[in-house]
Amino acid sequence: MADQVAAMCDQLVKAVNVIMDAETSQIYRLEALKFCEEFKESSSFCVPCGLQLAAKAQPAVVRHFGLQILEHVIKFRWNNMEQAEKVQLKECAMQLLATGTHPILEEESHIKDGLSRIVVEMIKREWPQHWPDMLKEMEALTNQGEAQTELVMLILLRLAEDVITFQTLPTQRRRDIQQTLTQNMESIFSFMMAILHINVEDYRKLKGSPGHELQARGHCRVAVATLNTLAGYIDWVSLVHITTGNCHLLEMLCLLLSEAELQLEAAECLLIAMSRKGKLEERKPFMLLFDDVAIHYILSAAQSADGLAICKKSSDSQAVEVVERRYIFLKRLCQVLCALGGQLCSLVGSDVEVEVPANLSKYLEALLAFTTHSSQFLKSSTVSTWSALFRHETLSKDAVVGEMAIKYIRTSMTNLVKTGFPSRSDNPSCEYSRVDFDSDEDFHSFFFSFRGQQGEVLRIACRIVPLEAFQIAAEWLQYQIASPINTGDTTSKTAEGLCSLLSPSVVQWDAMTVFMECVASQICKNLEEEKLPIDQSMELLRAVLNYDTKDPLILSCVLTNVSALFPFAIHRPHFLPQVLSKLFKAITFEVDHDKKAPRTRAVKNVRRHACSSIIKICRDYPKFILPCFDMFYNHVKKLFLSEAALTHMEKCALMEALVLTSNQFKDFEKQKAFLDELMAPVVAEWTSDDMRRALSDPAMFISFVGADQVVTEDSKDADKAGLNRWRLSFCLYAMLGVVKRARWPADLEEAKAGAFVVGYTPAGAPIYRNPCTAQFLLLLPNLLALIKTHNSLFMPENMARLNDSFSRAHELMDAERNMVLGLTQPLLDIYDSPVYKSSLERMQGFLTTLYDNCFQVLGNAGLSLQQEFYSIERLAEEIAGSAFVSLDDVPDHRLRPMIRVFVRQVVLSCPQEYYDSLLCPLLGPLFAYMLQRLNVKWQVINQRTSVNGEEEEEEEEVVCQESQVTQEMLEEQLVRLLNREVLDLLSVTCISRKVSEPAAIKEEVDEEDMMMDSGQTVTNAQATELTELGKYLLKHENIYMSMLTLTFTSLSWKDATYCHRTASIVCWTLLRQVVGGNLLPEAVTWFFTSVLRGLQVHGQHEVCNSTLSQLAMLIYENLRPRYMELKAVMTQIPNISMEALGQYDHRLLDPGAQKFGEKKRRDQFKKLIAGTVGKALCQQFRKEVHIRNLPSLFKKPKPDKDVLGSESLGLAALFTPENNSL
Repeated sequence: MADQVAAMCDQLVKAVNVIMDAETSQIYRLEALKFCEEFKESSSFCVPCGLQLAAKAQPAVVRHFGLQILEHVIKFRWNNMEQAEKVQLKECAMQLLATGTHPILEEESHIKDGLSRIVVEMIKREWPQHWPDMLKEMEALTNQGEAQTELVMLILLRLAEDVITFQTLPTQRRRDIQQTLTQNMESIFSFMMAILHINVEDYRKLKGSPGHELQARGHCRVAVATLNTLAGYIDWVSLVHITTGNCHLLEMLCLLLSEAELQLEAAECLLIAMSRKGKLEERKPFMLLFDDVAIHYILSAAQSADGLAICKKSSDSQAVEVVERRYIFLKRLCQVLCALGGQLCSLVGSDVEVEVPANLSKYLEALLAFTTHSSQFLKSSTVSTWSALFRHETLSKDAVVGEMAIKYIRTSMTNLVKTGFPSRSDNPSCEYSRVDFDSDEDFHSFFFSFRGQQGEVLRIACRIVPLEAFQIAAEWLQYQIASPINTGDTTSKTAEGLCSLLSPSVVQWDAMTVFMECVASQICKNLEEEKLPIDQSMELLRAVLNYDTKDPLILSCVLTNVSALFPFAIHRPHFLPQVLSKLFKAITFEVDHDKKAPRTRAVKNVRRHACSSIIKICRDYPKFILPCFDMFYNHVKKLFLSEAALTHMEKCALMEALVLTSNQFKDFEKQKAFLDELMAPVVAEWTSDDMRRALSDPAMFISFVGADQVVTEDSKDADKAGLNRWRLSFCLYAMLGVVKRARWPADLEEAKAGAFVVGYTPAGAPIYRNPCTAQFLLLLPNLLALIKTHNSLFMPENMARLNDSFSRAHELMDAERNMVLGLTQPLLDIYDSPVYKSSLERMQGFLTTLYDNCFQVLGNAGLSLQQEFYSIERLAEEIAGSAFVSLDDVPDHRLRPMIRVFVRQVVLSCPQEYYDSLLCPLLGPLFAYMLQRLNVKWQVINQRTSVNGEEEEEEEEVVCQESQVTQEMLEEQLVRLLNREVLDLLSVTCISRKVSEPAAIKEEVDEEDMMMDSGQTVTNAQATELTELGKYLLKHENIYMSMLTLTFTSLSWKDATYCHRTASIVCWTLLRQVVGGNLLPEAVTWFFTSVLRGLQVHGQHEVCNSTLSQLAMLIYENLRPRYMELKAVMTQIPNISMEALGQYDHRLLDPGAQKFGEKKRRDQFKKLIAGTVGKALCQQFRKEVHIRNLPSLFKKPKPDKDVLGSESLGLAALFTPENNSL
């Protein structure tokens, strides 16, 4: 036999060398792999060969393969091995640990890993029942040297990871091992602490001694392994073990922060400890870290690491680079401080009565040091902690925190400045950014989010020290106004002397503007009027209004400052005309009045900014604008008549602002007369004969907008078509602005006095009239005609009418396409180039906006006009005859806005009395159609997936198919998005949530307790109920069954997010209403199998599995007593235990049977239907590992108490919370 083993070993060594040799051809490598795999699967020589190959004398690659063989044997053959074989293998493995490795610094890490895996696999199968002395044997091994000690640490760490973190073994075995570990945790922790202490001491003694470097490194390696193992346990063990001995462990970890080779691992352990949740009483000892010694160690470690985090690339060069290990340590240390702050916020002011630490200022200085660090990542890491401190009820009132709030506000002045682009070297933070970010776009995206978070904290800090914050903001604004413009080395390419996005002046103005916005908004909200710094703010506003610049990027910041300071101006109304004048001037802003080049993005932004500022002022302060209304209106008229080239959006924005102000007339006739005058050109244009003809006929419409013409920029036809598109867009934007903004007074008495109230509903609610209704009714016929025509544009005959250059006119625009595909990061246009658009892009943009705006107008009409809209004669037929025409040809991306901005809005705002005349005729056909359409779409996607799985493409075809694959991904993602719009519509139509939100602040619990939450999602569905509309639709059987069919069919569509939301919120809420009725057995069977089908598709996702299993159980338990057919469905589930099913049915159907609690029933039902759960592709061909349960270690004895005694204890506990029994 020895000869056979030796011969086989020779063959295996050759095979391994062939596999690992880079020169080997693919055929030989596959042959060698096949030989090795077949050997592992079927050879009877696995153990002797594995041991021989794992011998110390073999090369590392061969040894690793030998260890793999042994691991394979333990994983897949252990259950079939004789006891003697198991004992022999265990003894051999322990021998390998003791003598089978090279010294600690020479041994390969993958060999150590392979050895630890073997031992852990045996422990998982045999400990503690059949291997009670395992821990003692491990302890004995550590006496043999550093190599063995490190291996023991690796074994303990992997055991904790497998049992606790990854939970890769059956429940009973996991419970046995975890409970045994917990029972022995005190000795395990003492053992690890002792090893750490000894090796750290030896390392410190030897590290400076000449000739002892290798020994020192050996001790250091053991200490690192011990710290890593501790990190694997600190996460889950009882907090008592971490805080025992007056927090000896934490003290030791703080001391190790000064050891360069051990500090990172020590910081990791500290971070895990400080991040622990649990009972506040148990976390109280963490406050010891606020003592002088601990804070001193953390601060000094941070300072020394910071000094060493940057080093010169070479002695003769000035260039520097980041030392990654030091920088990672700084990050961990920063996270430790933040976690410590989290503990402080939880404990101070809580029931456990923790005082504010005496040296809180030291802690805050340490935190501020990270907030002022050059690294943008480190700055951002502290934001949430500052937020928690400034929000904290007790701490925010502390004088130390008040002083720190001022320092933080001053620090924000630097932190809000966007510097640190990885491609540049104009700031110390650039070096760190090169480590943290892949590109300038990546950094830009991060900074955008970071700045938003900073703004939030700044606003909170302003509530603590409002006047000081305003003083700082005022000084900064005055400084910026006084400073000359510095364009820097990156000037704009569009005009001489203009800034780019990275010019020093723009970067500073931009940061100051964000700062001013945050501060000003908080002061206006949180200070009484008499305390407001009105005079100072008016001085600032005057300075800003007088500041004149031709630079669009800086002007945009100036306009934001005007808006930020405007709330103060309402106390000094004489400033209003100057403010409006400044904004009007900006609306017609141009850098270069030469019209040949298109406007740059910055110029467009200034004009748009000015428009939105005017709208915002008119929306928020209409009373104060009203005295200037005539001046405002006359100026707008002049602008419309002048040569100033306003876009249709700019014109409509001004109209919108006027309408908002006119609402303050509070006089129906006066508002109506104004709107008639304002909209007269629009009504004339929109209702003209040529417009009516163009909007009613697809062929004429295509010609009208120029989509059938050959594109030549100079032709008269192109000019005419461009003008037609402008007219259409202007009319729709104007319509939308008026319908959205025209309103009656919010106060009922004012509405009555202004003649807005025309009657009352039977319930006594007032019926209002809107001053824009008359115009809307004039515009509606052509609006509906345009919607119908637009839907018809997608028909093949109309697609054929498009000119070749416009053949893609109805496709998604590139920006939208990227958004759908998740490629949302735009390239940074630092130099603000002119925005050149191709004729195709312009046409795509026009058609997209036109379609959206049509539905925006209709959706807002219901909200604004209410009764007057819903009482329009034959409204349902008109809408169905326009919006729902030719839907088969309408692409998914066009259907989404129709559902979201029109149908959903109509459902939300429709009064009950119009459910029958409007919503039933619309929703019934729509839900039926969406069911049919989405079903077909998902069938196509599923077929495509299965075909792609079966086909082997040729390599040269793959390149050609890349664009096709992208298109297929896009189509699939659009179907998902359409799914979600339909689900959202279903939810607002039928579901009314009555679930109380969880309390915002509660005592944190460990993650294991949180795992329960996923099982409660459908239970929440039991707390939802039907809306009034849902109850109304319940009476219409066809519509209700369409909705039920849609929701249950959709469970097996490949969209896990949709499935989870539908199963948890909608399905049971809808089905519960009809459970008591006379459902056909076929229908009940279909509902149940639909859920099981959903499990087959989505069961691999834990969240979906939980909600679908719960839904299946609800259906089964509620309907099984009346429908025998459900048992027949259950019997078809693969691998179902008929005995277990019989017991479940017995408990369900027999009133006298013992009833289990919901959790136990849910677990039992989950086991019954486990055969339906689909596997993820990565799991389908995986070989199953079977670990047998051992005789149970811990059987809970049943308590032998009399009922009365236990009951009184429970009642007493309710009234005496300090009682230990609770």
